[in-house]
Amino acid sequence: MSSPAHTLAESLVQSVDWLAIAPPTVVAAVALAVLVADLFVPEARKALLGWASVAGLAASALLLLPLLDGDRSTFCLTGAPEVCSYTADRFTLVIQFLVLGGALLAALLSVTALKDARKDLAEGEYWFLLLSSAAGAALLPAARDLATLIVALEVASLPAFALVGLRRGDRRSSEAALKFFLSSVTATAVSLMGISFVYAATGTLHLTRLAERIQDVDGQLQTLTQTGVVLTLVGFAFKTAAVPFHFWVPDTYIGAPLPVAAYLSVVGKAVGFTGLILVTVVALPSYADVWGPALAALAALTMTVGNVGALRQQATRAYSAVRLLAWSSVGQAGYLLVPIAAAAYSGDAERSIGSTVAYALMYGAVNLGAFAVAALVGRTKTLNRVSDYRGLYARNPVSALVLAFFLLCLAGLPPGIIGLFAKVTVFSAAVDAGLGWLAVVMAVNVVIALFYYLQWTALLFRAPEGEPVRHLPPAPVTAAMALTGVIAVTLSGAPQLVLRFADTGLF
Repeated sequence: MSSPAHTLAESLVQSVDWLAIAPPTVVAAVALAVLVADLFVPEARKALLGWASVAGLAASALLLLPLLDGDRSTFCLTGAPEVCSYTADRFTLVIQFLVLGGALLAALLSVTALKDARKDLAEGEYWFLLLSSAAGAALLPAARDLATLIVALEVASLPAFALVGLRRGDRRSSEAALKFFLSSVTATAVSLMGISFVYAATGTLHLTRLAERIQDVDGQLQTLTQTGVVLTLVGFAFKTAAVPFHFWVPDTYIGAPLPVAAYLSVVGKAVGFTGLILVTVVALPSYADVWGPALAALAALTMTVGNVGALRQQATRAYSAVRLLAWSSVGQAGYLLVPIAAAAYSGDAERSIGSTVAYALMYGAVNLGAFAVAALVGRTKTLNRVSDYRGLYARNPVSALVLAFFLLCLAGLPPGIIGLFAKVTVFSAAVDAGLGWLAVVMAVNVVIALFYYLQWTALLFRAPEGEPVRHLPPAPVTAAMALTGVIAVTLSGAPQLVLRFADTGLF
């Protein structure tokens, strides 16, 4: 007979599906390889570290293809194989595609940025931190228990703090990193307290079991459970830059290297919204009456504060272009929150979540493209003011046309059909869920946003001040603009593709 200790050991042994966990694992392995290689690569060949990182991110994205044949789960309970900590389903793969694609484009922008600022940025550390954050972000959508979710969230966040403050001797960068760090750590601590309350009430951390048990919580624990639900949402609301947890965004985007700001604007948001979806719609559907109204109010506040903040930016103020993109990203976060809130009221939660994912895919491609053009202009106009874009068409016609198209996509105007299509999809989700007031608030905010997007677009084609000086864009920045441009143009021609791709099959 086997001993009890031997039986316990056997029950803890889990088989690992290495193919399922391959995308985040490859990114983490490349991060370690780059950090070690940095010790031996001579200074003149440090650029190889960047291209190795780009190749690693591309390889991990390609590893998503073998996972399309069906859902895979691993790290499951031996007594209940249907309860797992890691699941590579359609929802996971779509978000991992967004995360790894966003990290890849940010890496392309970083190759040029590091070449221009080699004395201010340590390349080995930079690539290690970027890849480590991307690995955590790729892990998060596959997490199916609260412990893995929080670990993935922190693995994605902690390297990002260091990336923001990595510039040597830059006071603005250090202040931005400190503000980002303190506010994020506070939000995480609040979330951990909320998770401990939920665990105390239900006795489980797995999302599917949590959804079952939380409906039958003892009456004496109802207040504890509701408090835990609210506190748990705080950390993810911070990551999405929802009001009132948005105050770190403008200063962080300005203080960070521009590729890091681009990374945070897309991948950071993807992390927050994914966690929010998993916690609310998957783990806590029975508490929709708690998180539904809260998210609807947050969506209205976030889009309004973000668009008003962007509207107030002065074109001649230093870093006003980056500030405008930062406030715009806060406004866009409000739109992204609308379908998640609608899922609490709608009978078709899957459709609502698909609307958020579709909008996130559009926003990711377009916003990264806008940051790519901002990085190009910032090479010669270090203050990166909106007024510095005046006459960009005379200096660089292709970049001006690309940026104009991206801005029109964000505004939701033709020929940026994909932006209009994504906004209509989100608007429909609110109307179908009976949130007419929220749809009206969204419509008003779309009109407000038109002003600053069109104002910036018009500036690109005005006569330049002085003789225009033409500059040849670096190859990595050109590649980033080309990739995002092709995606945006293709989706504008066939917008239904993004909805098919965003069909998550989460439920």
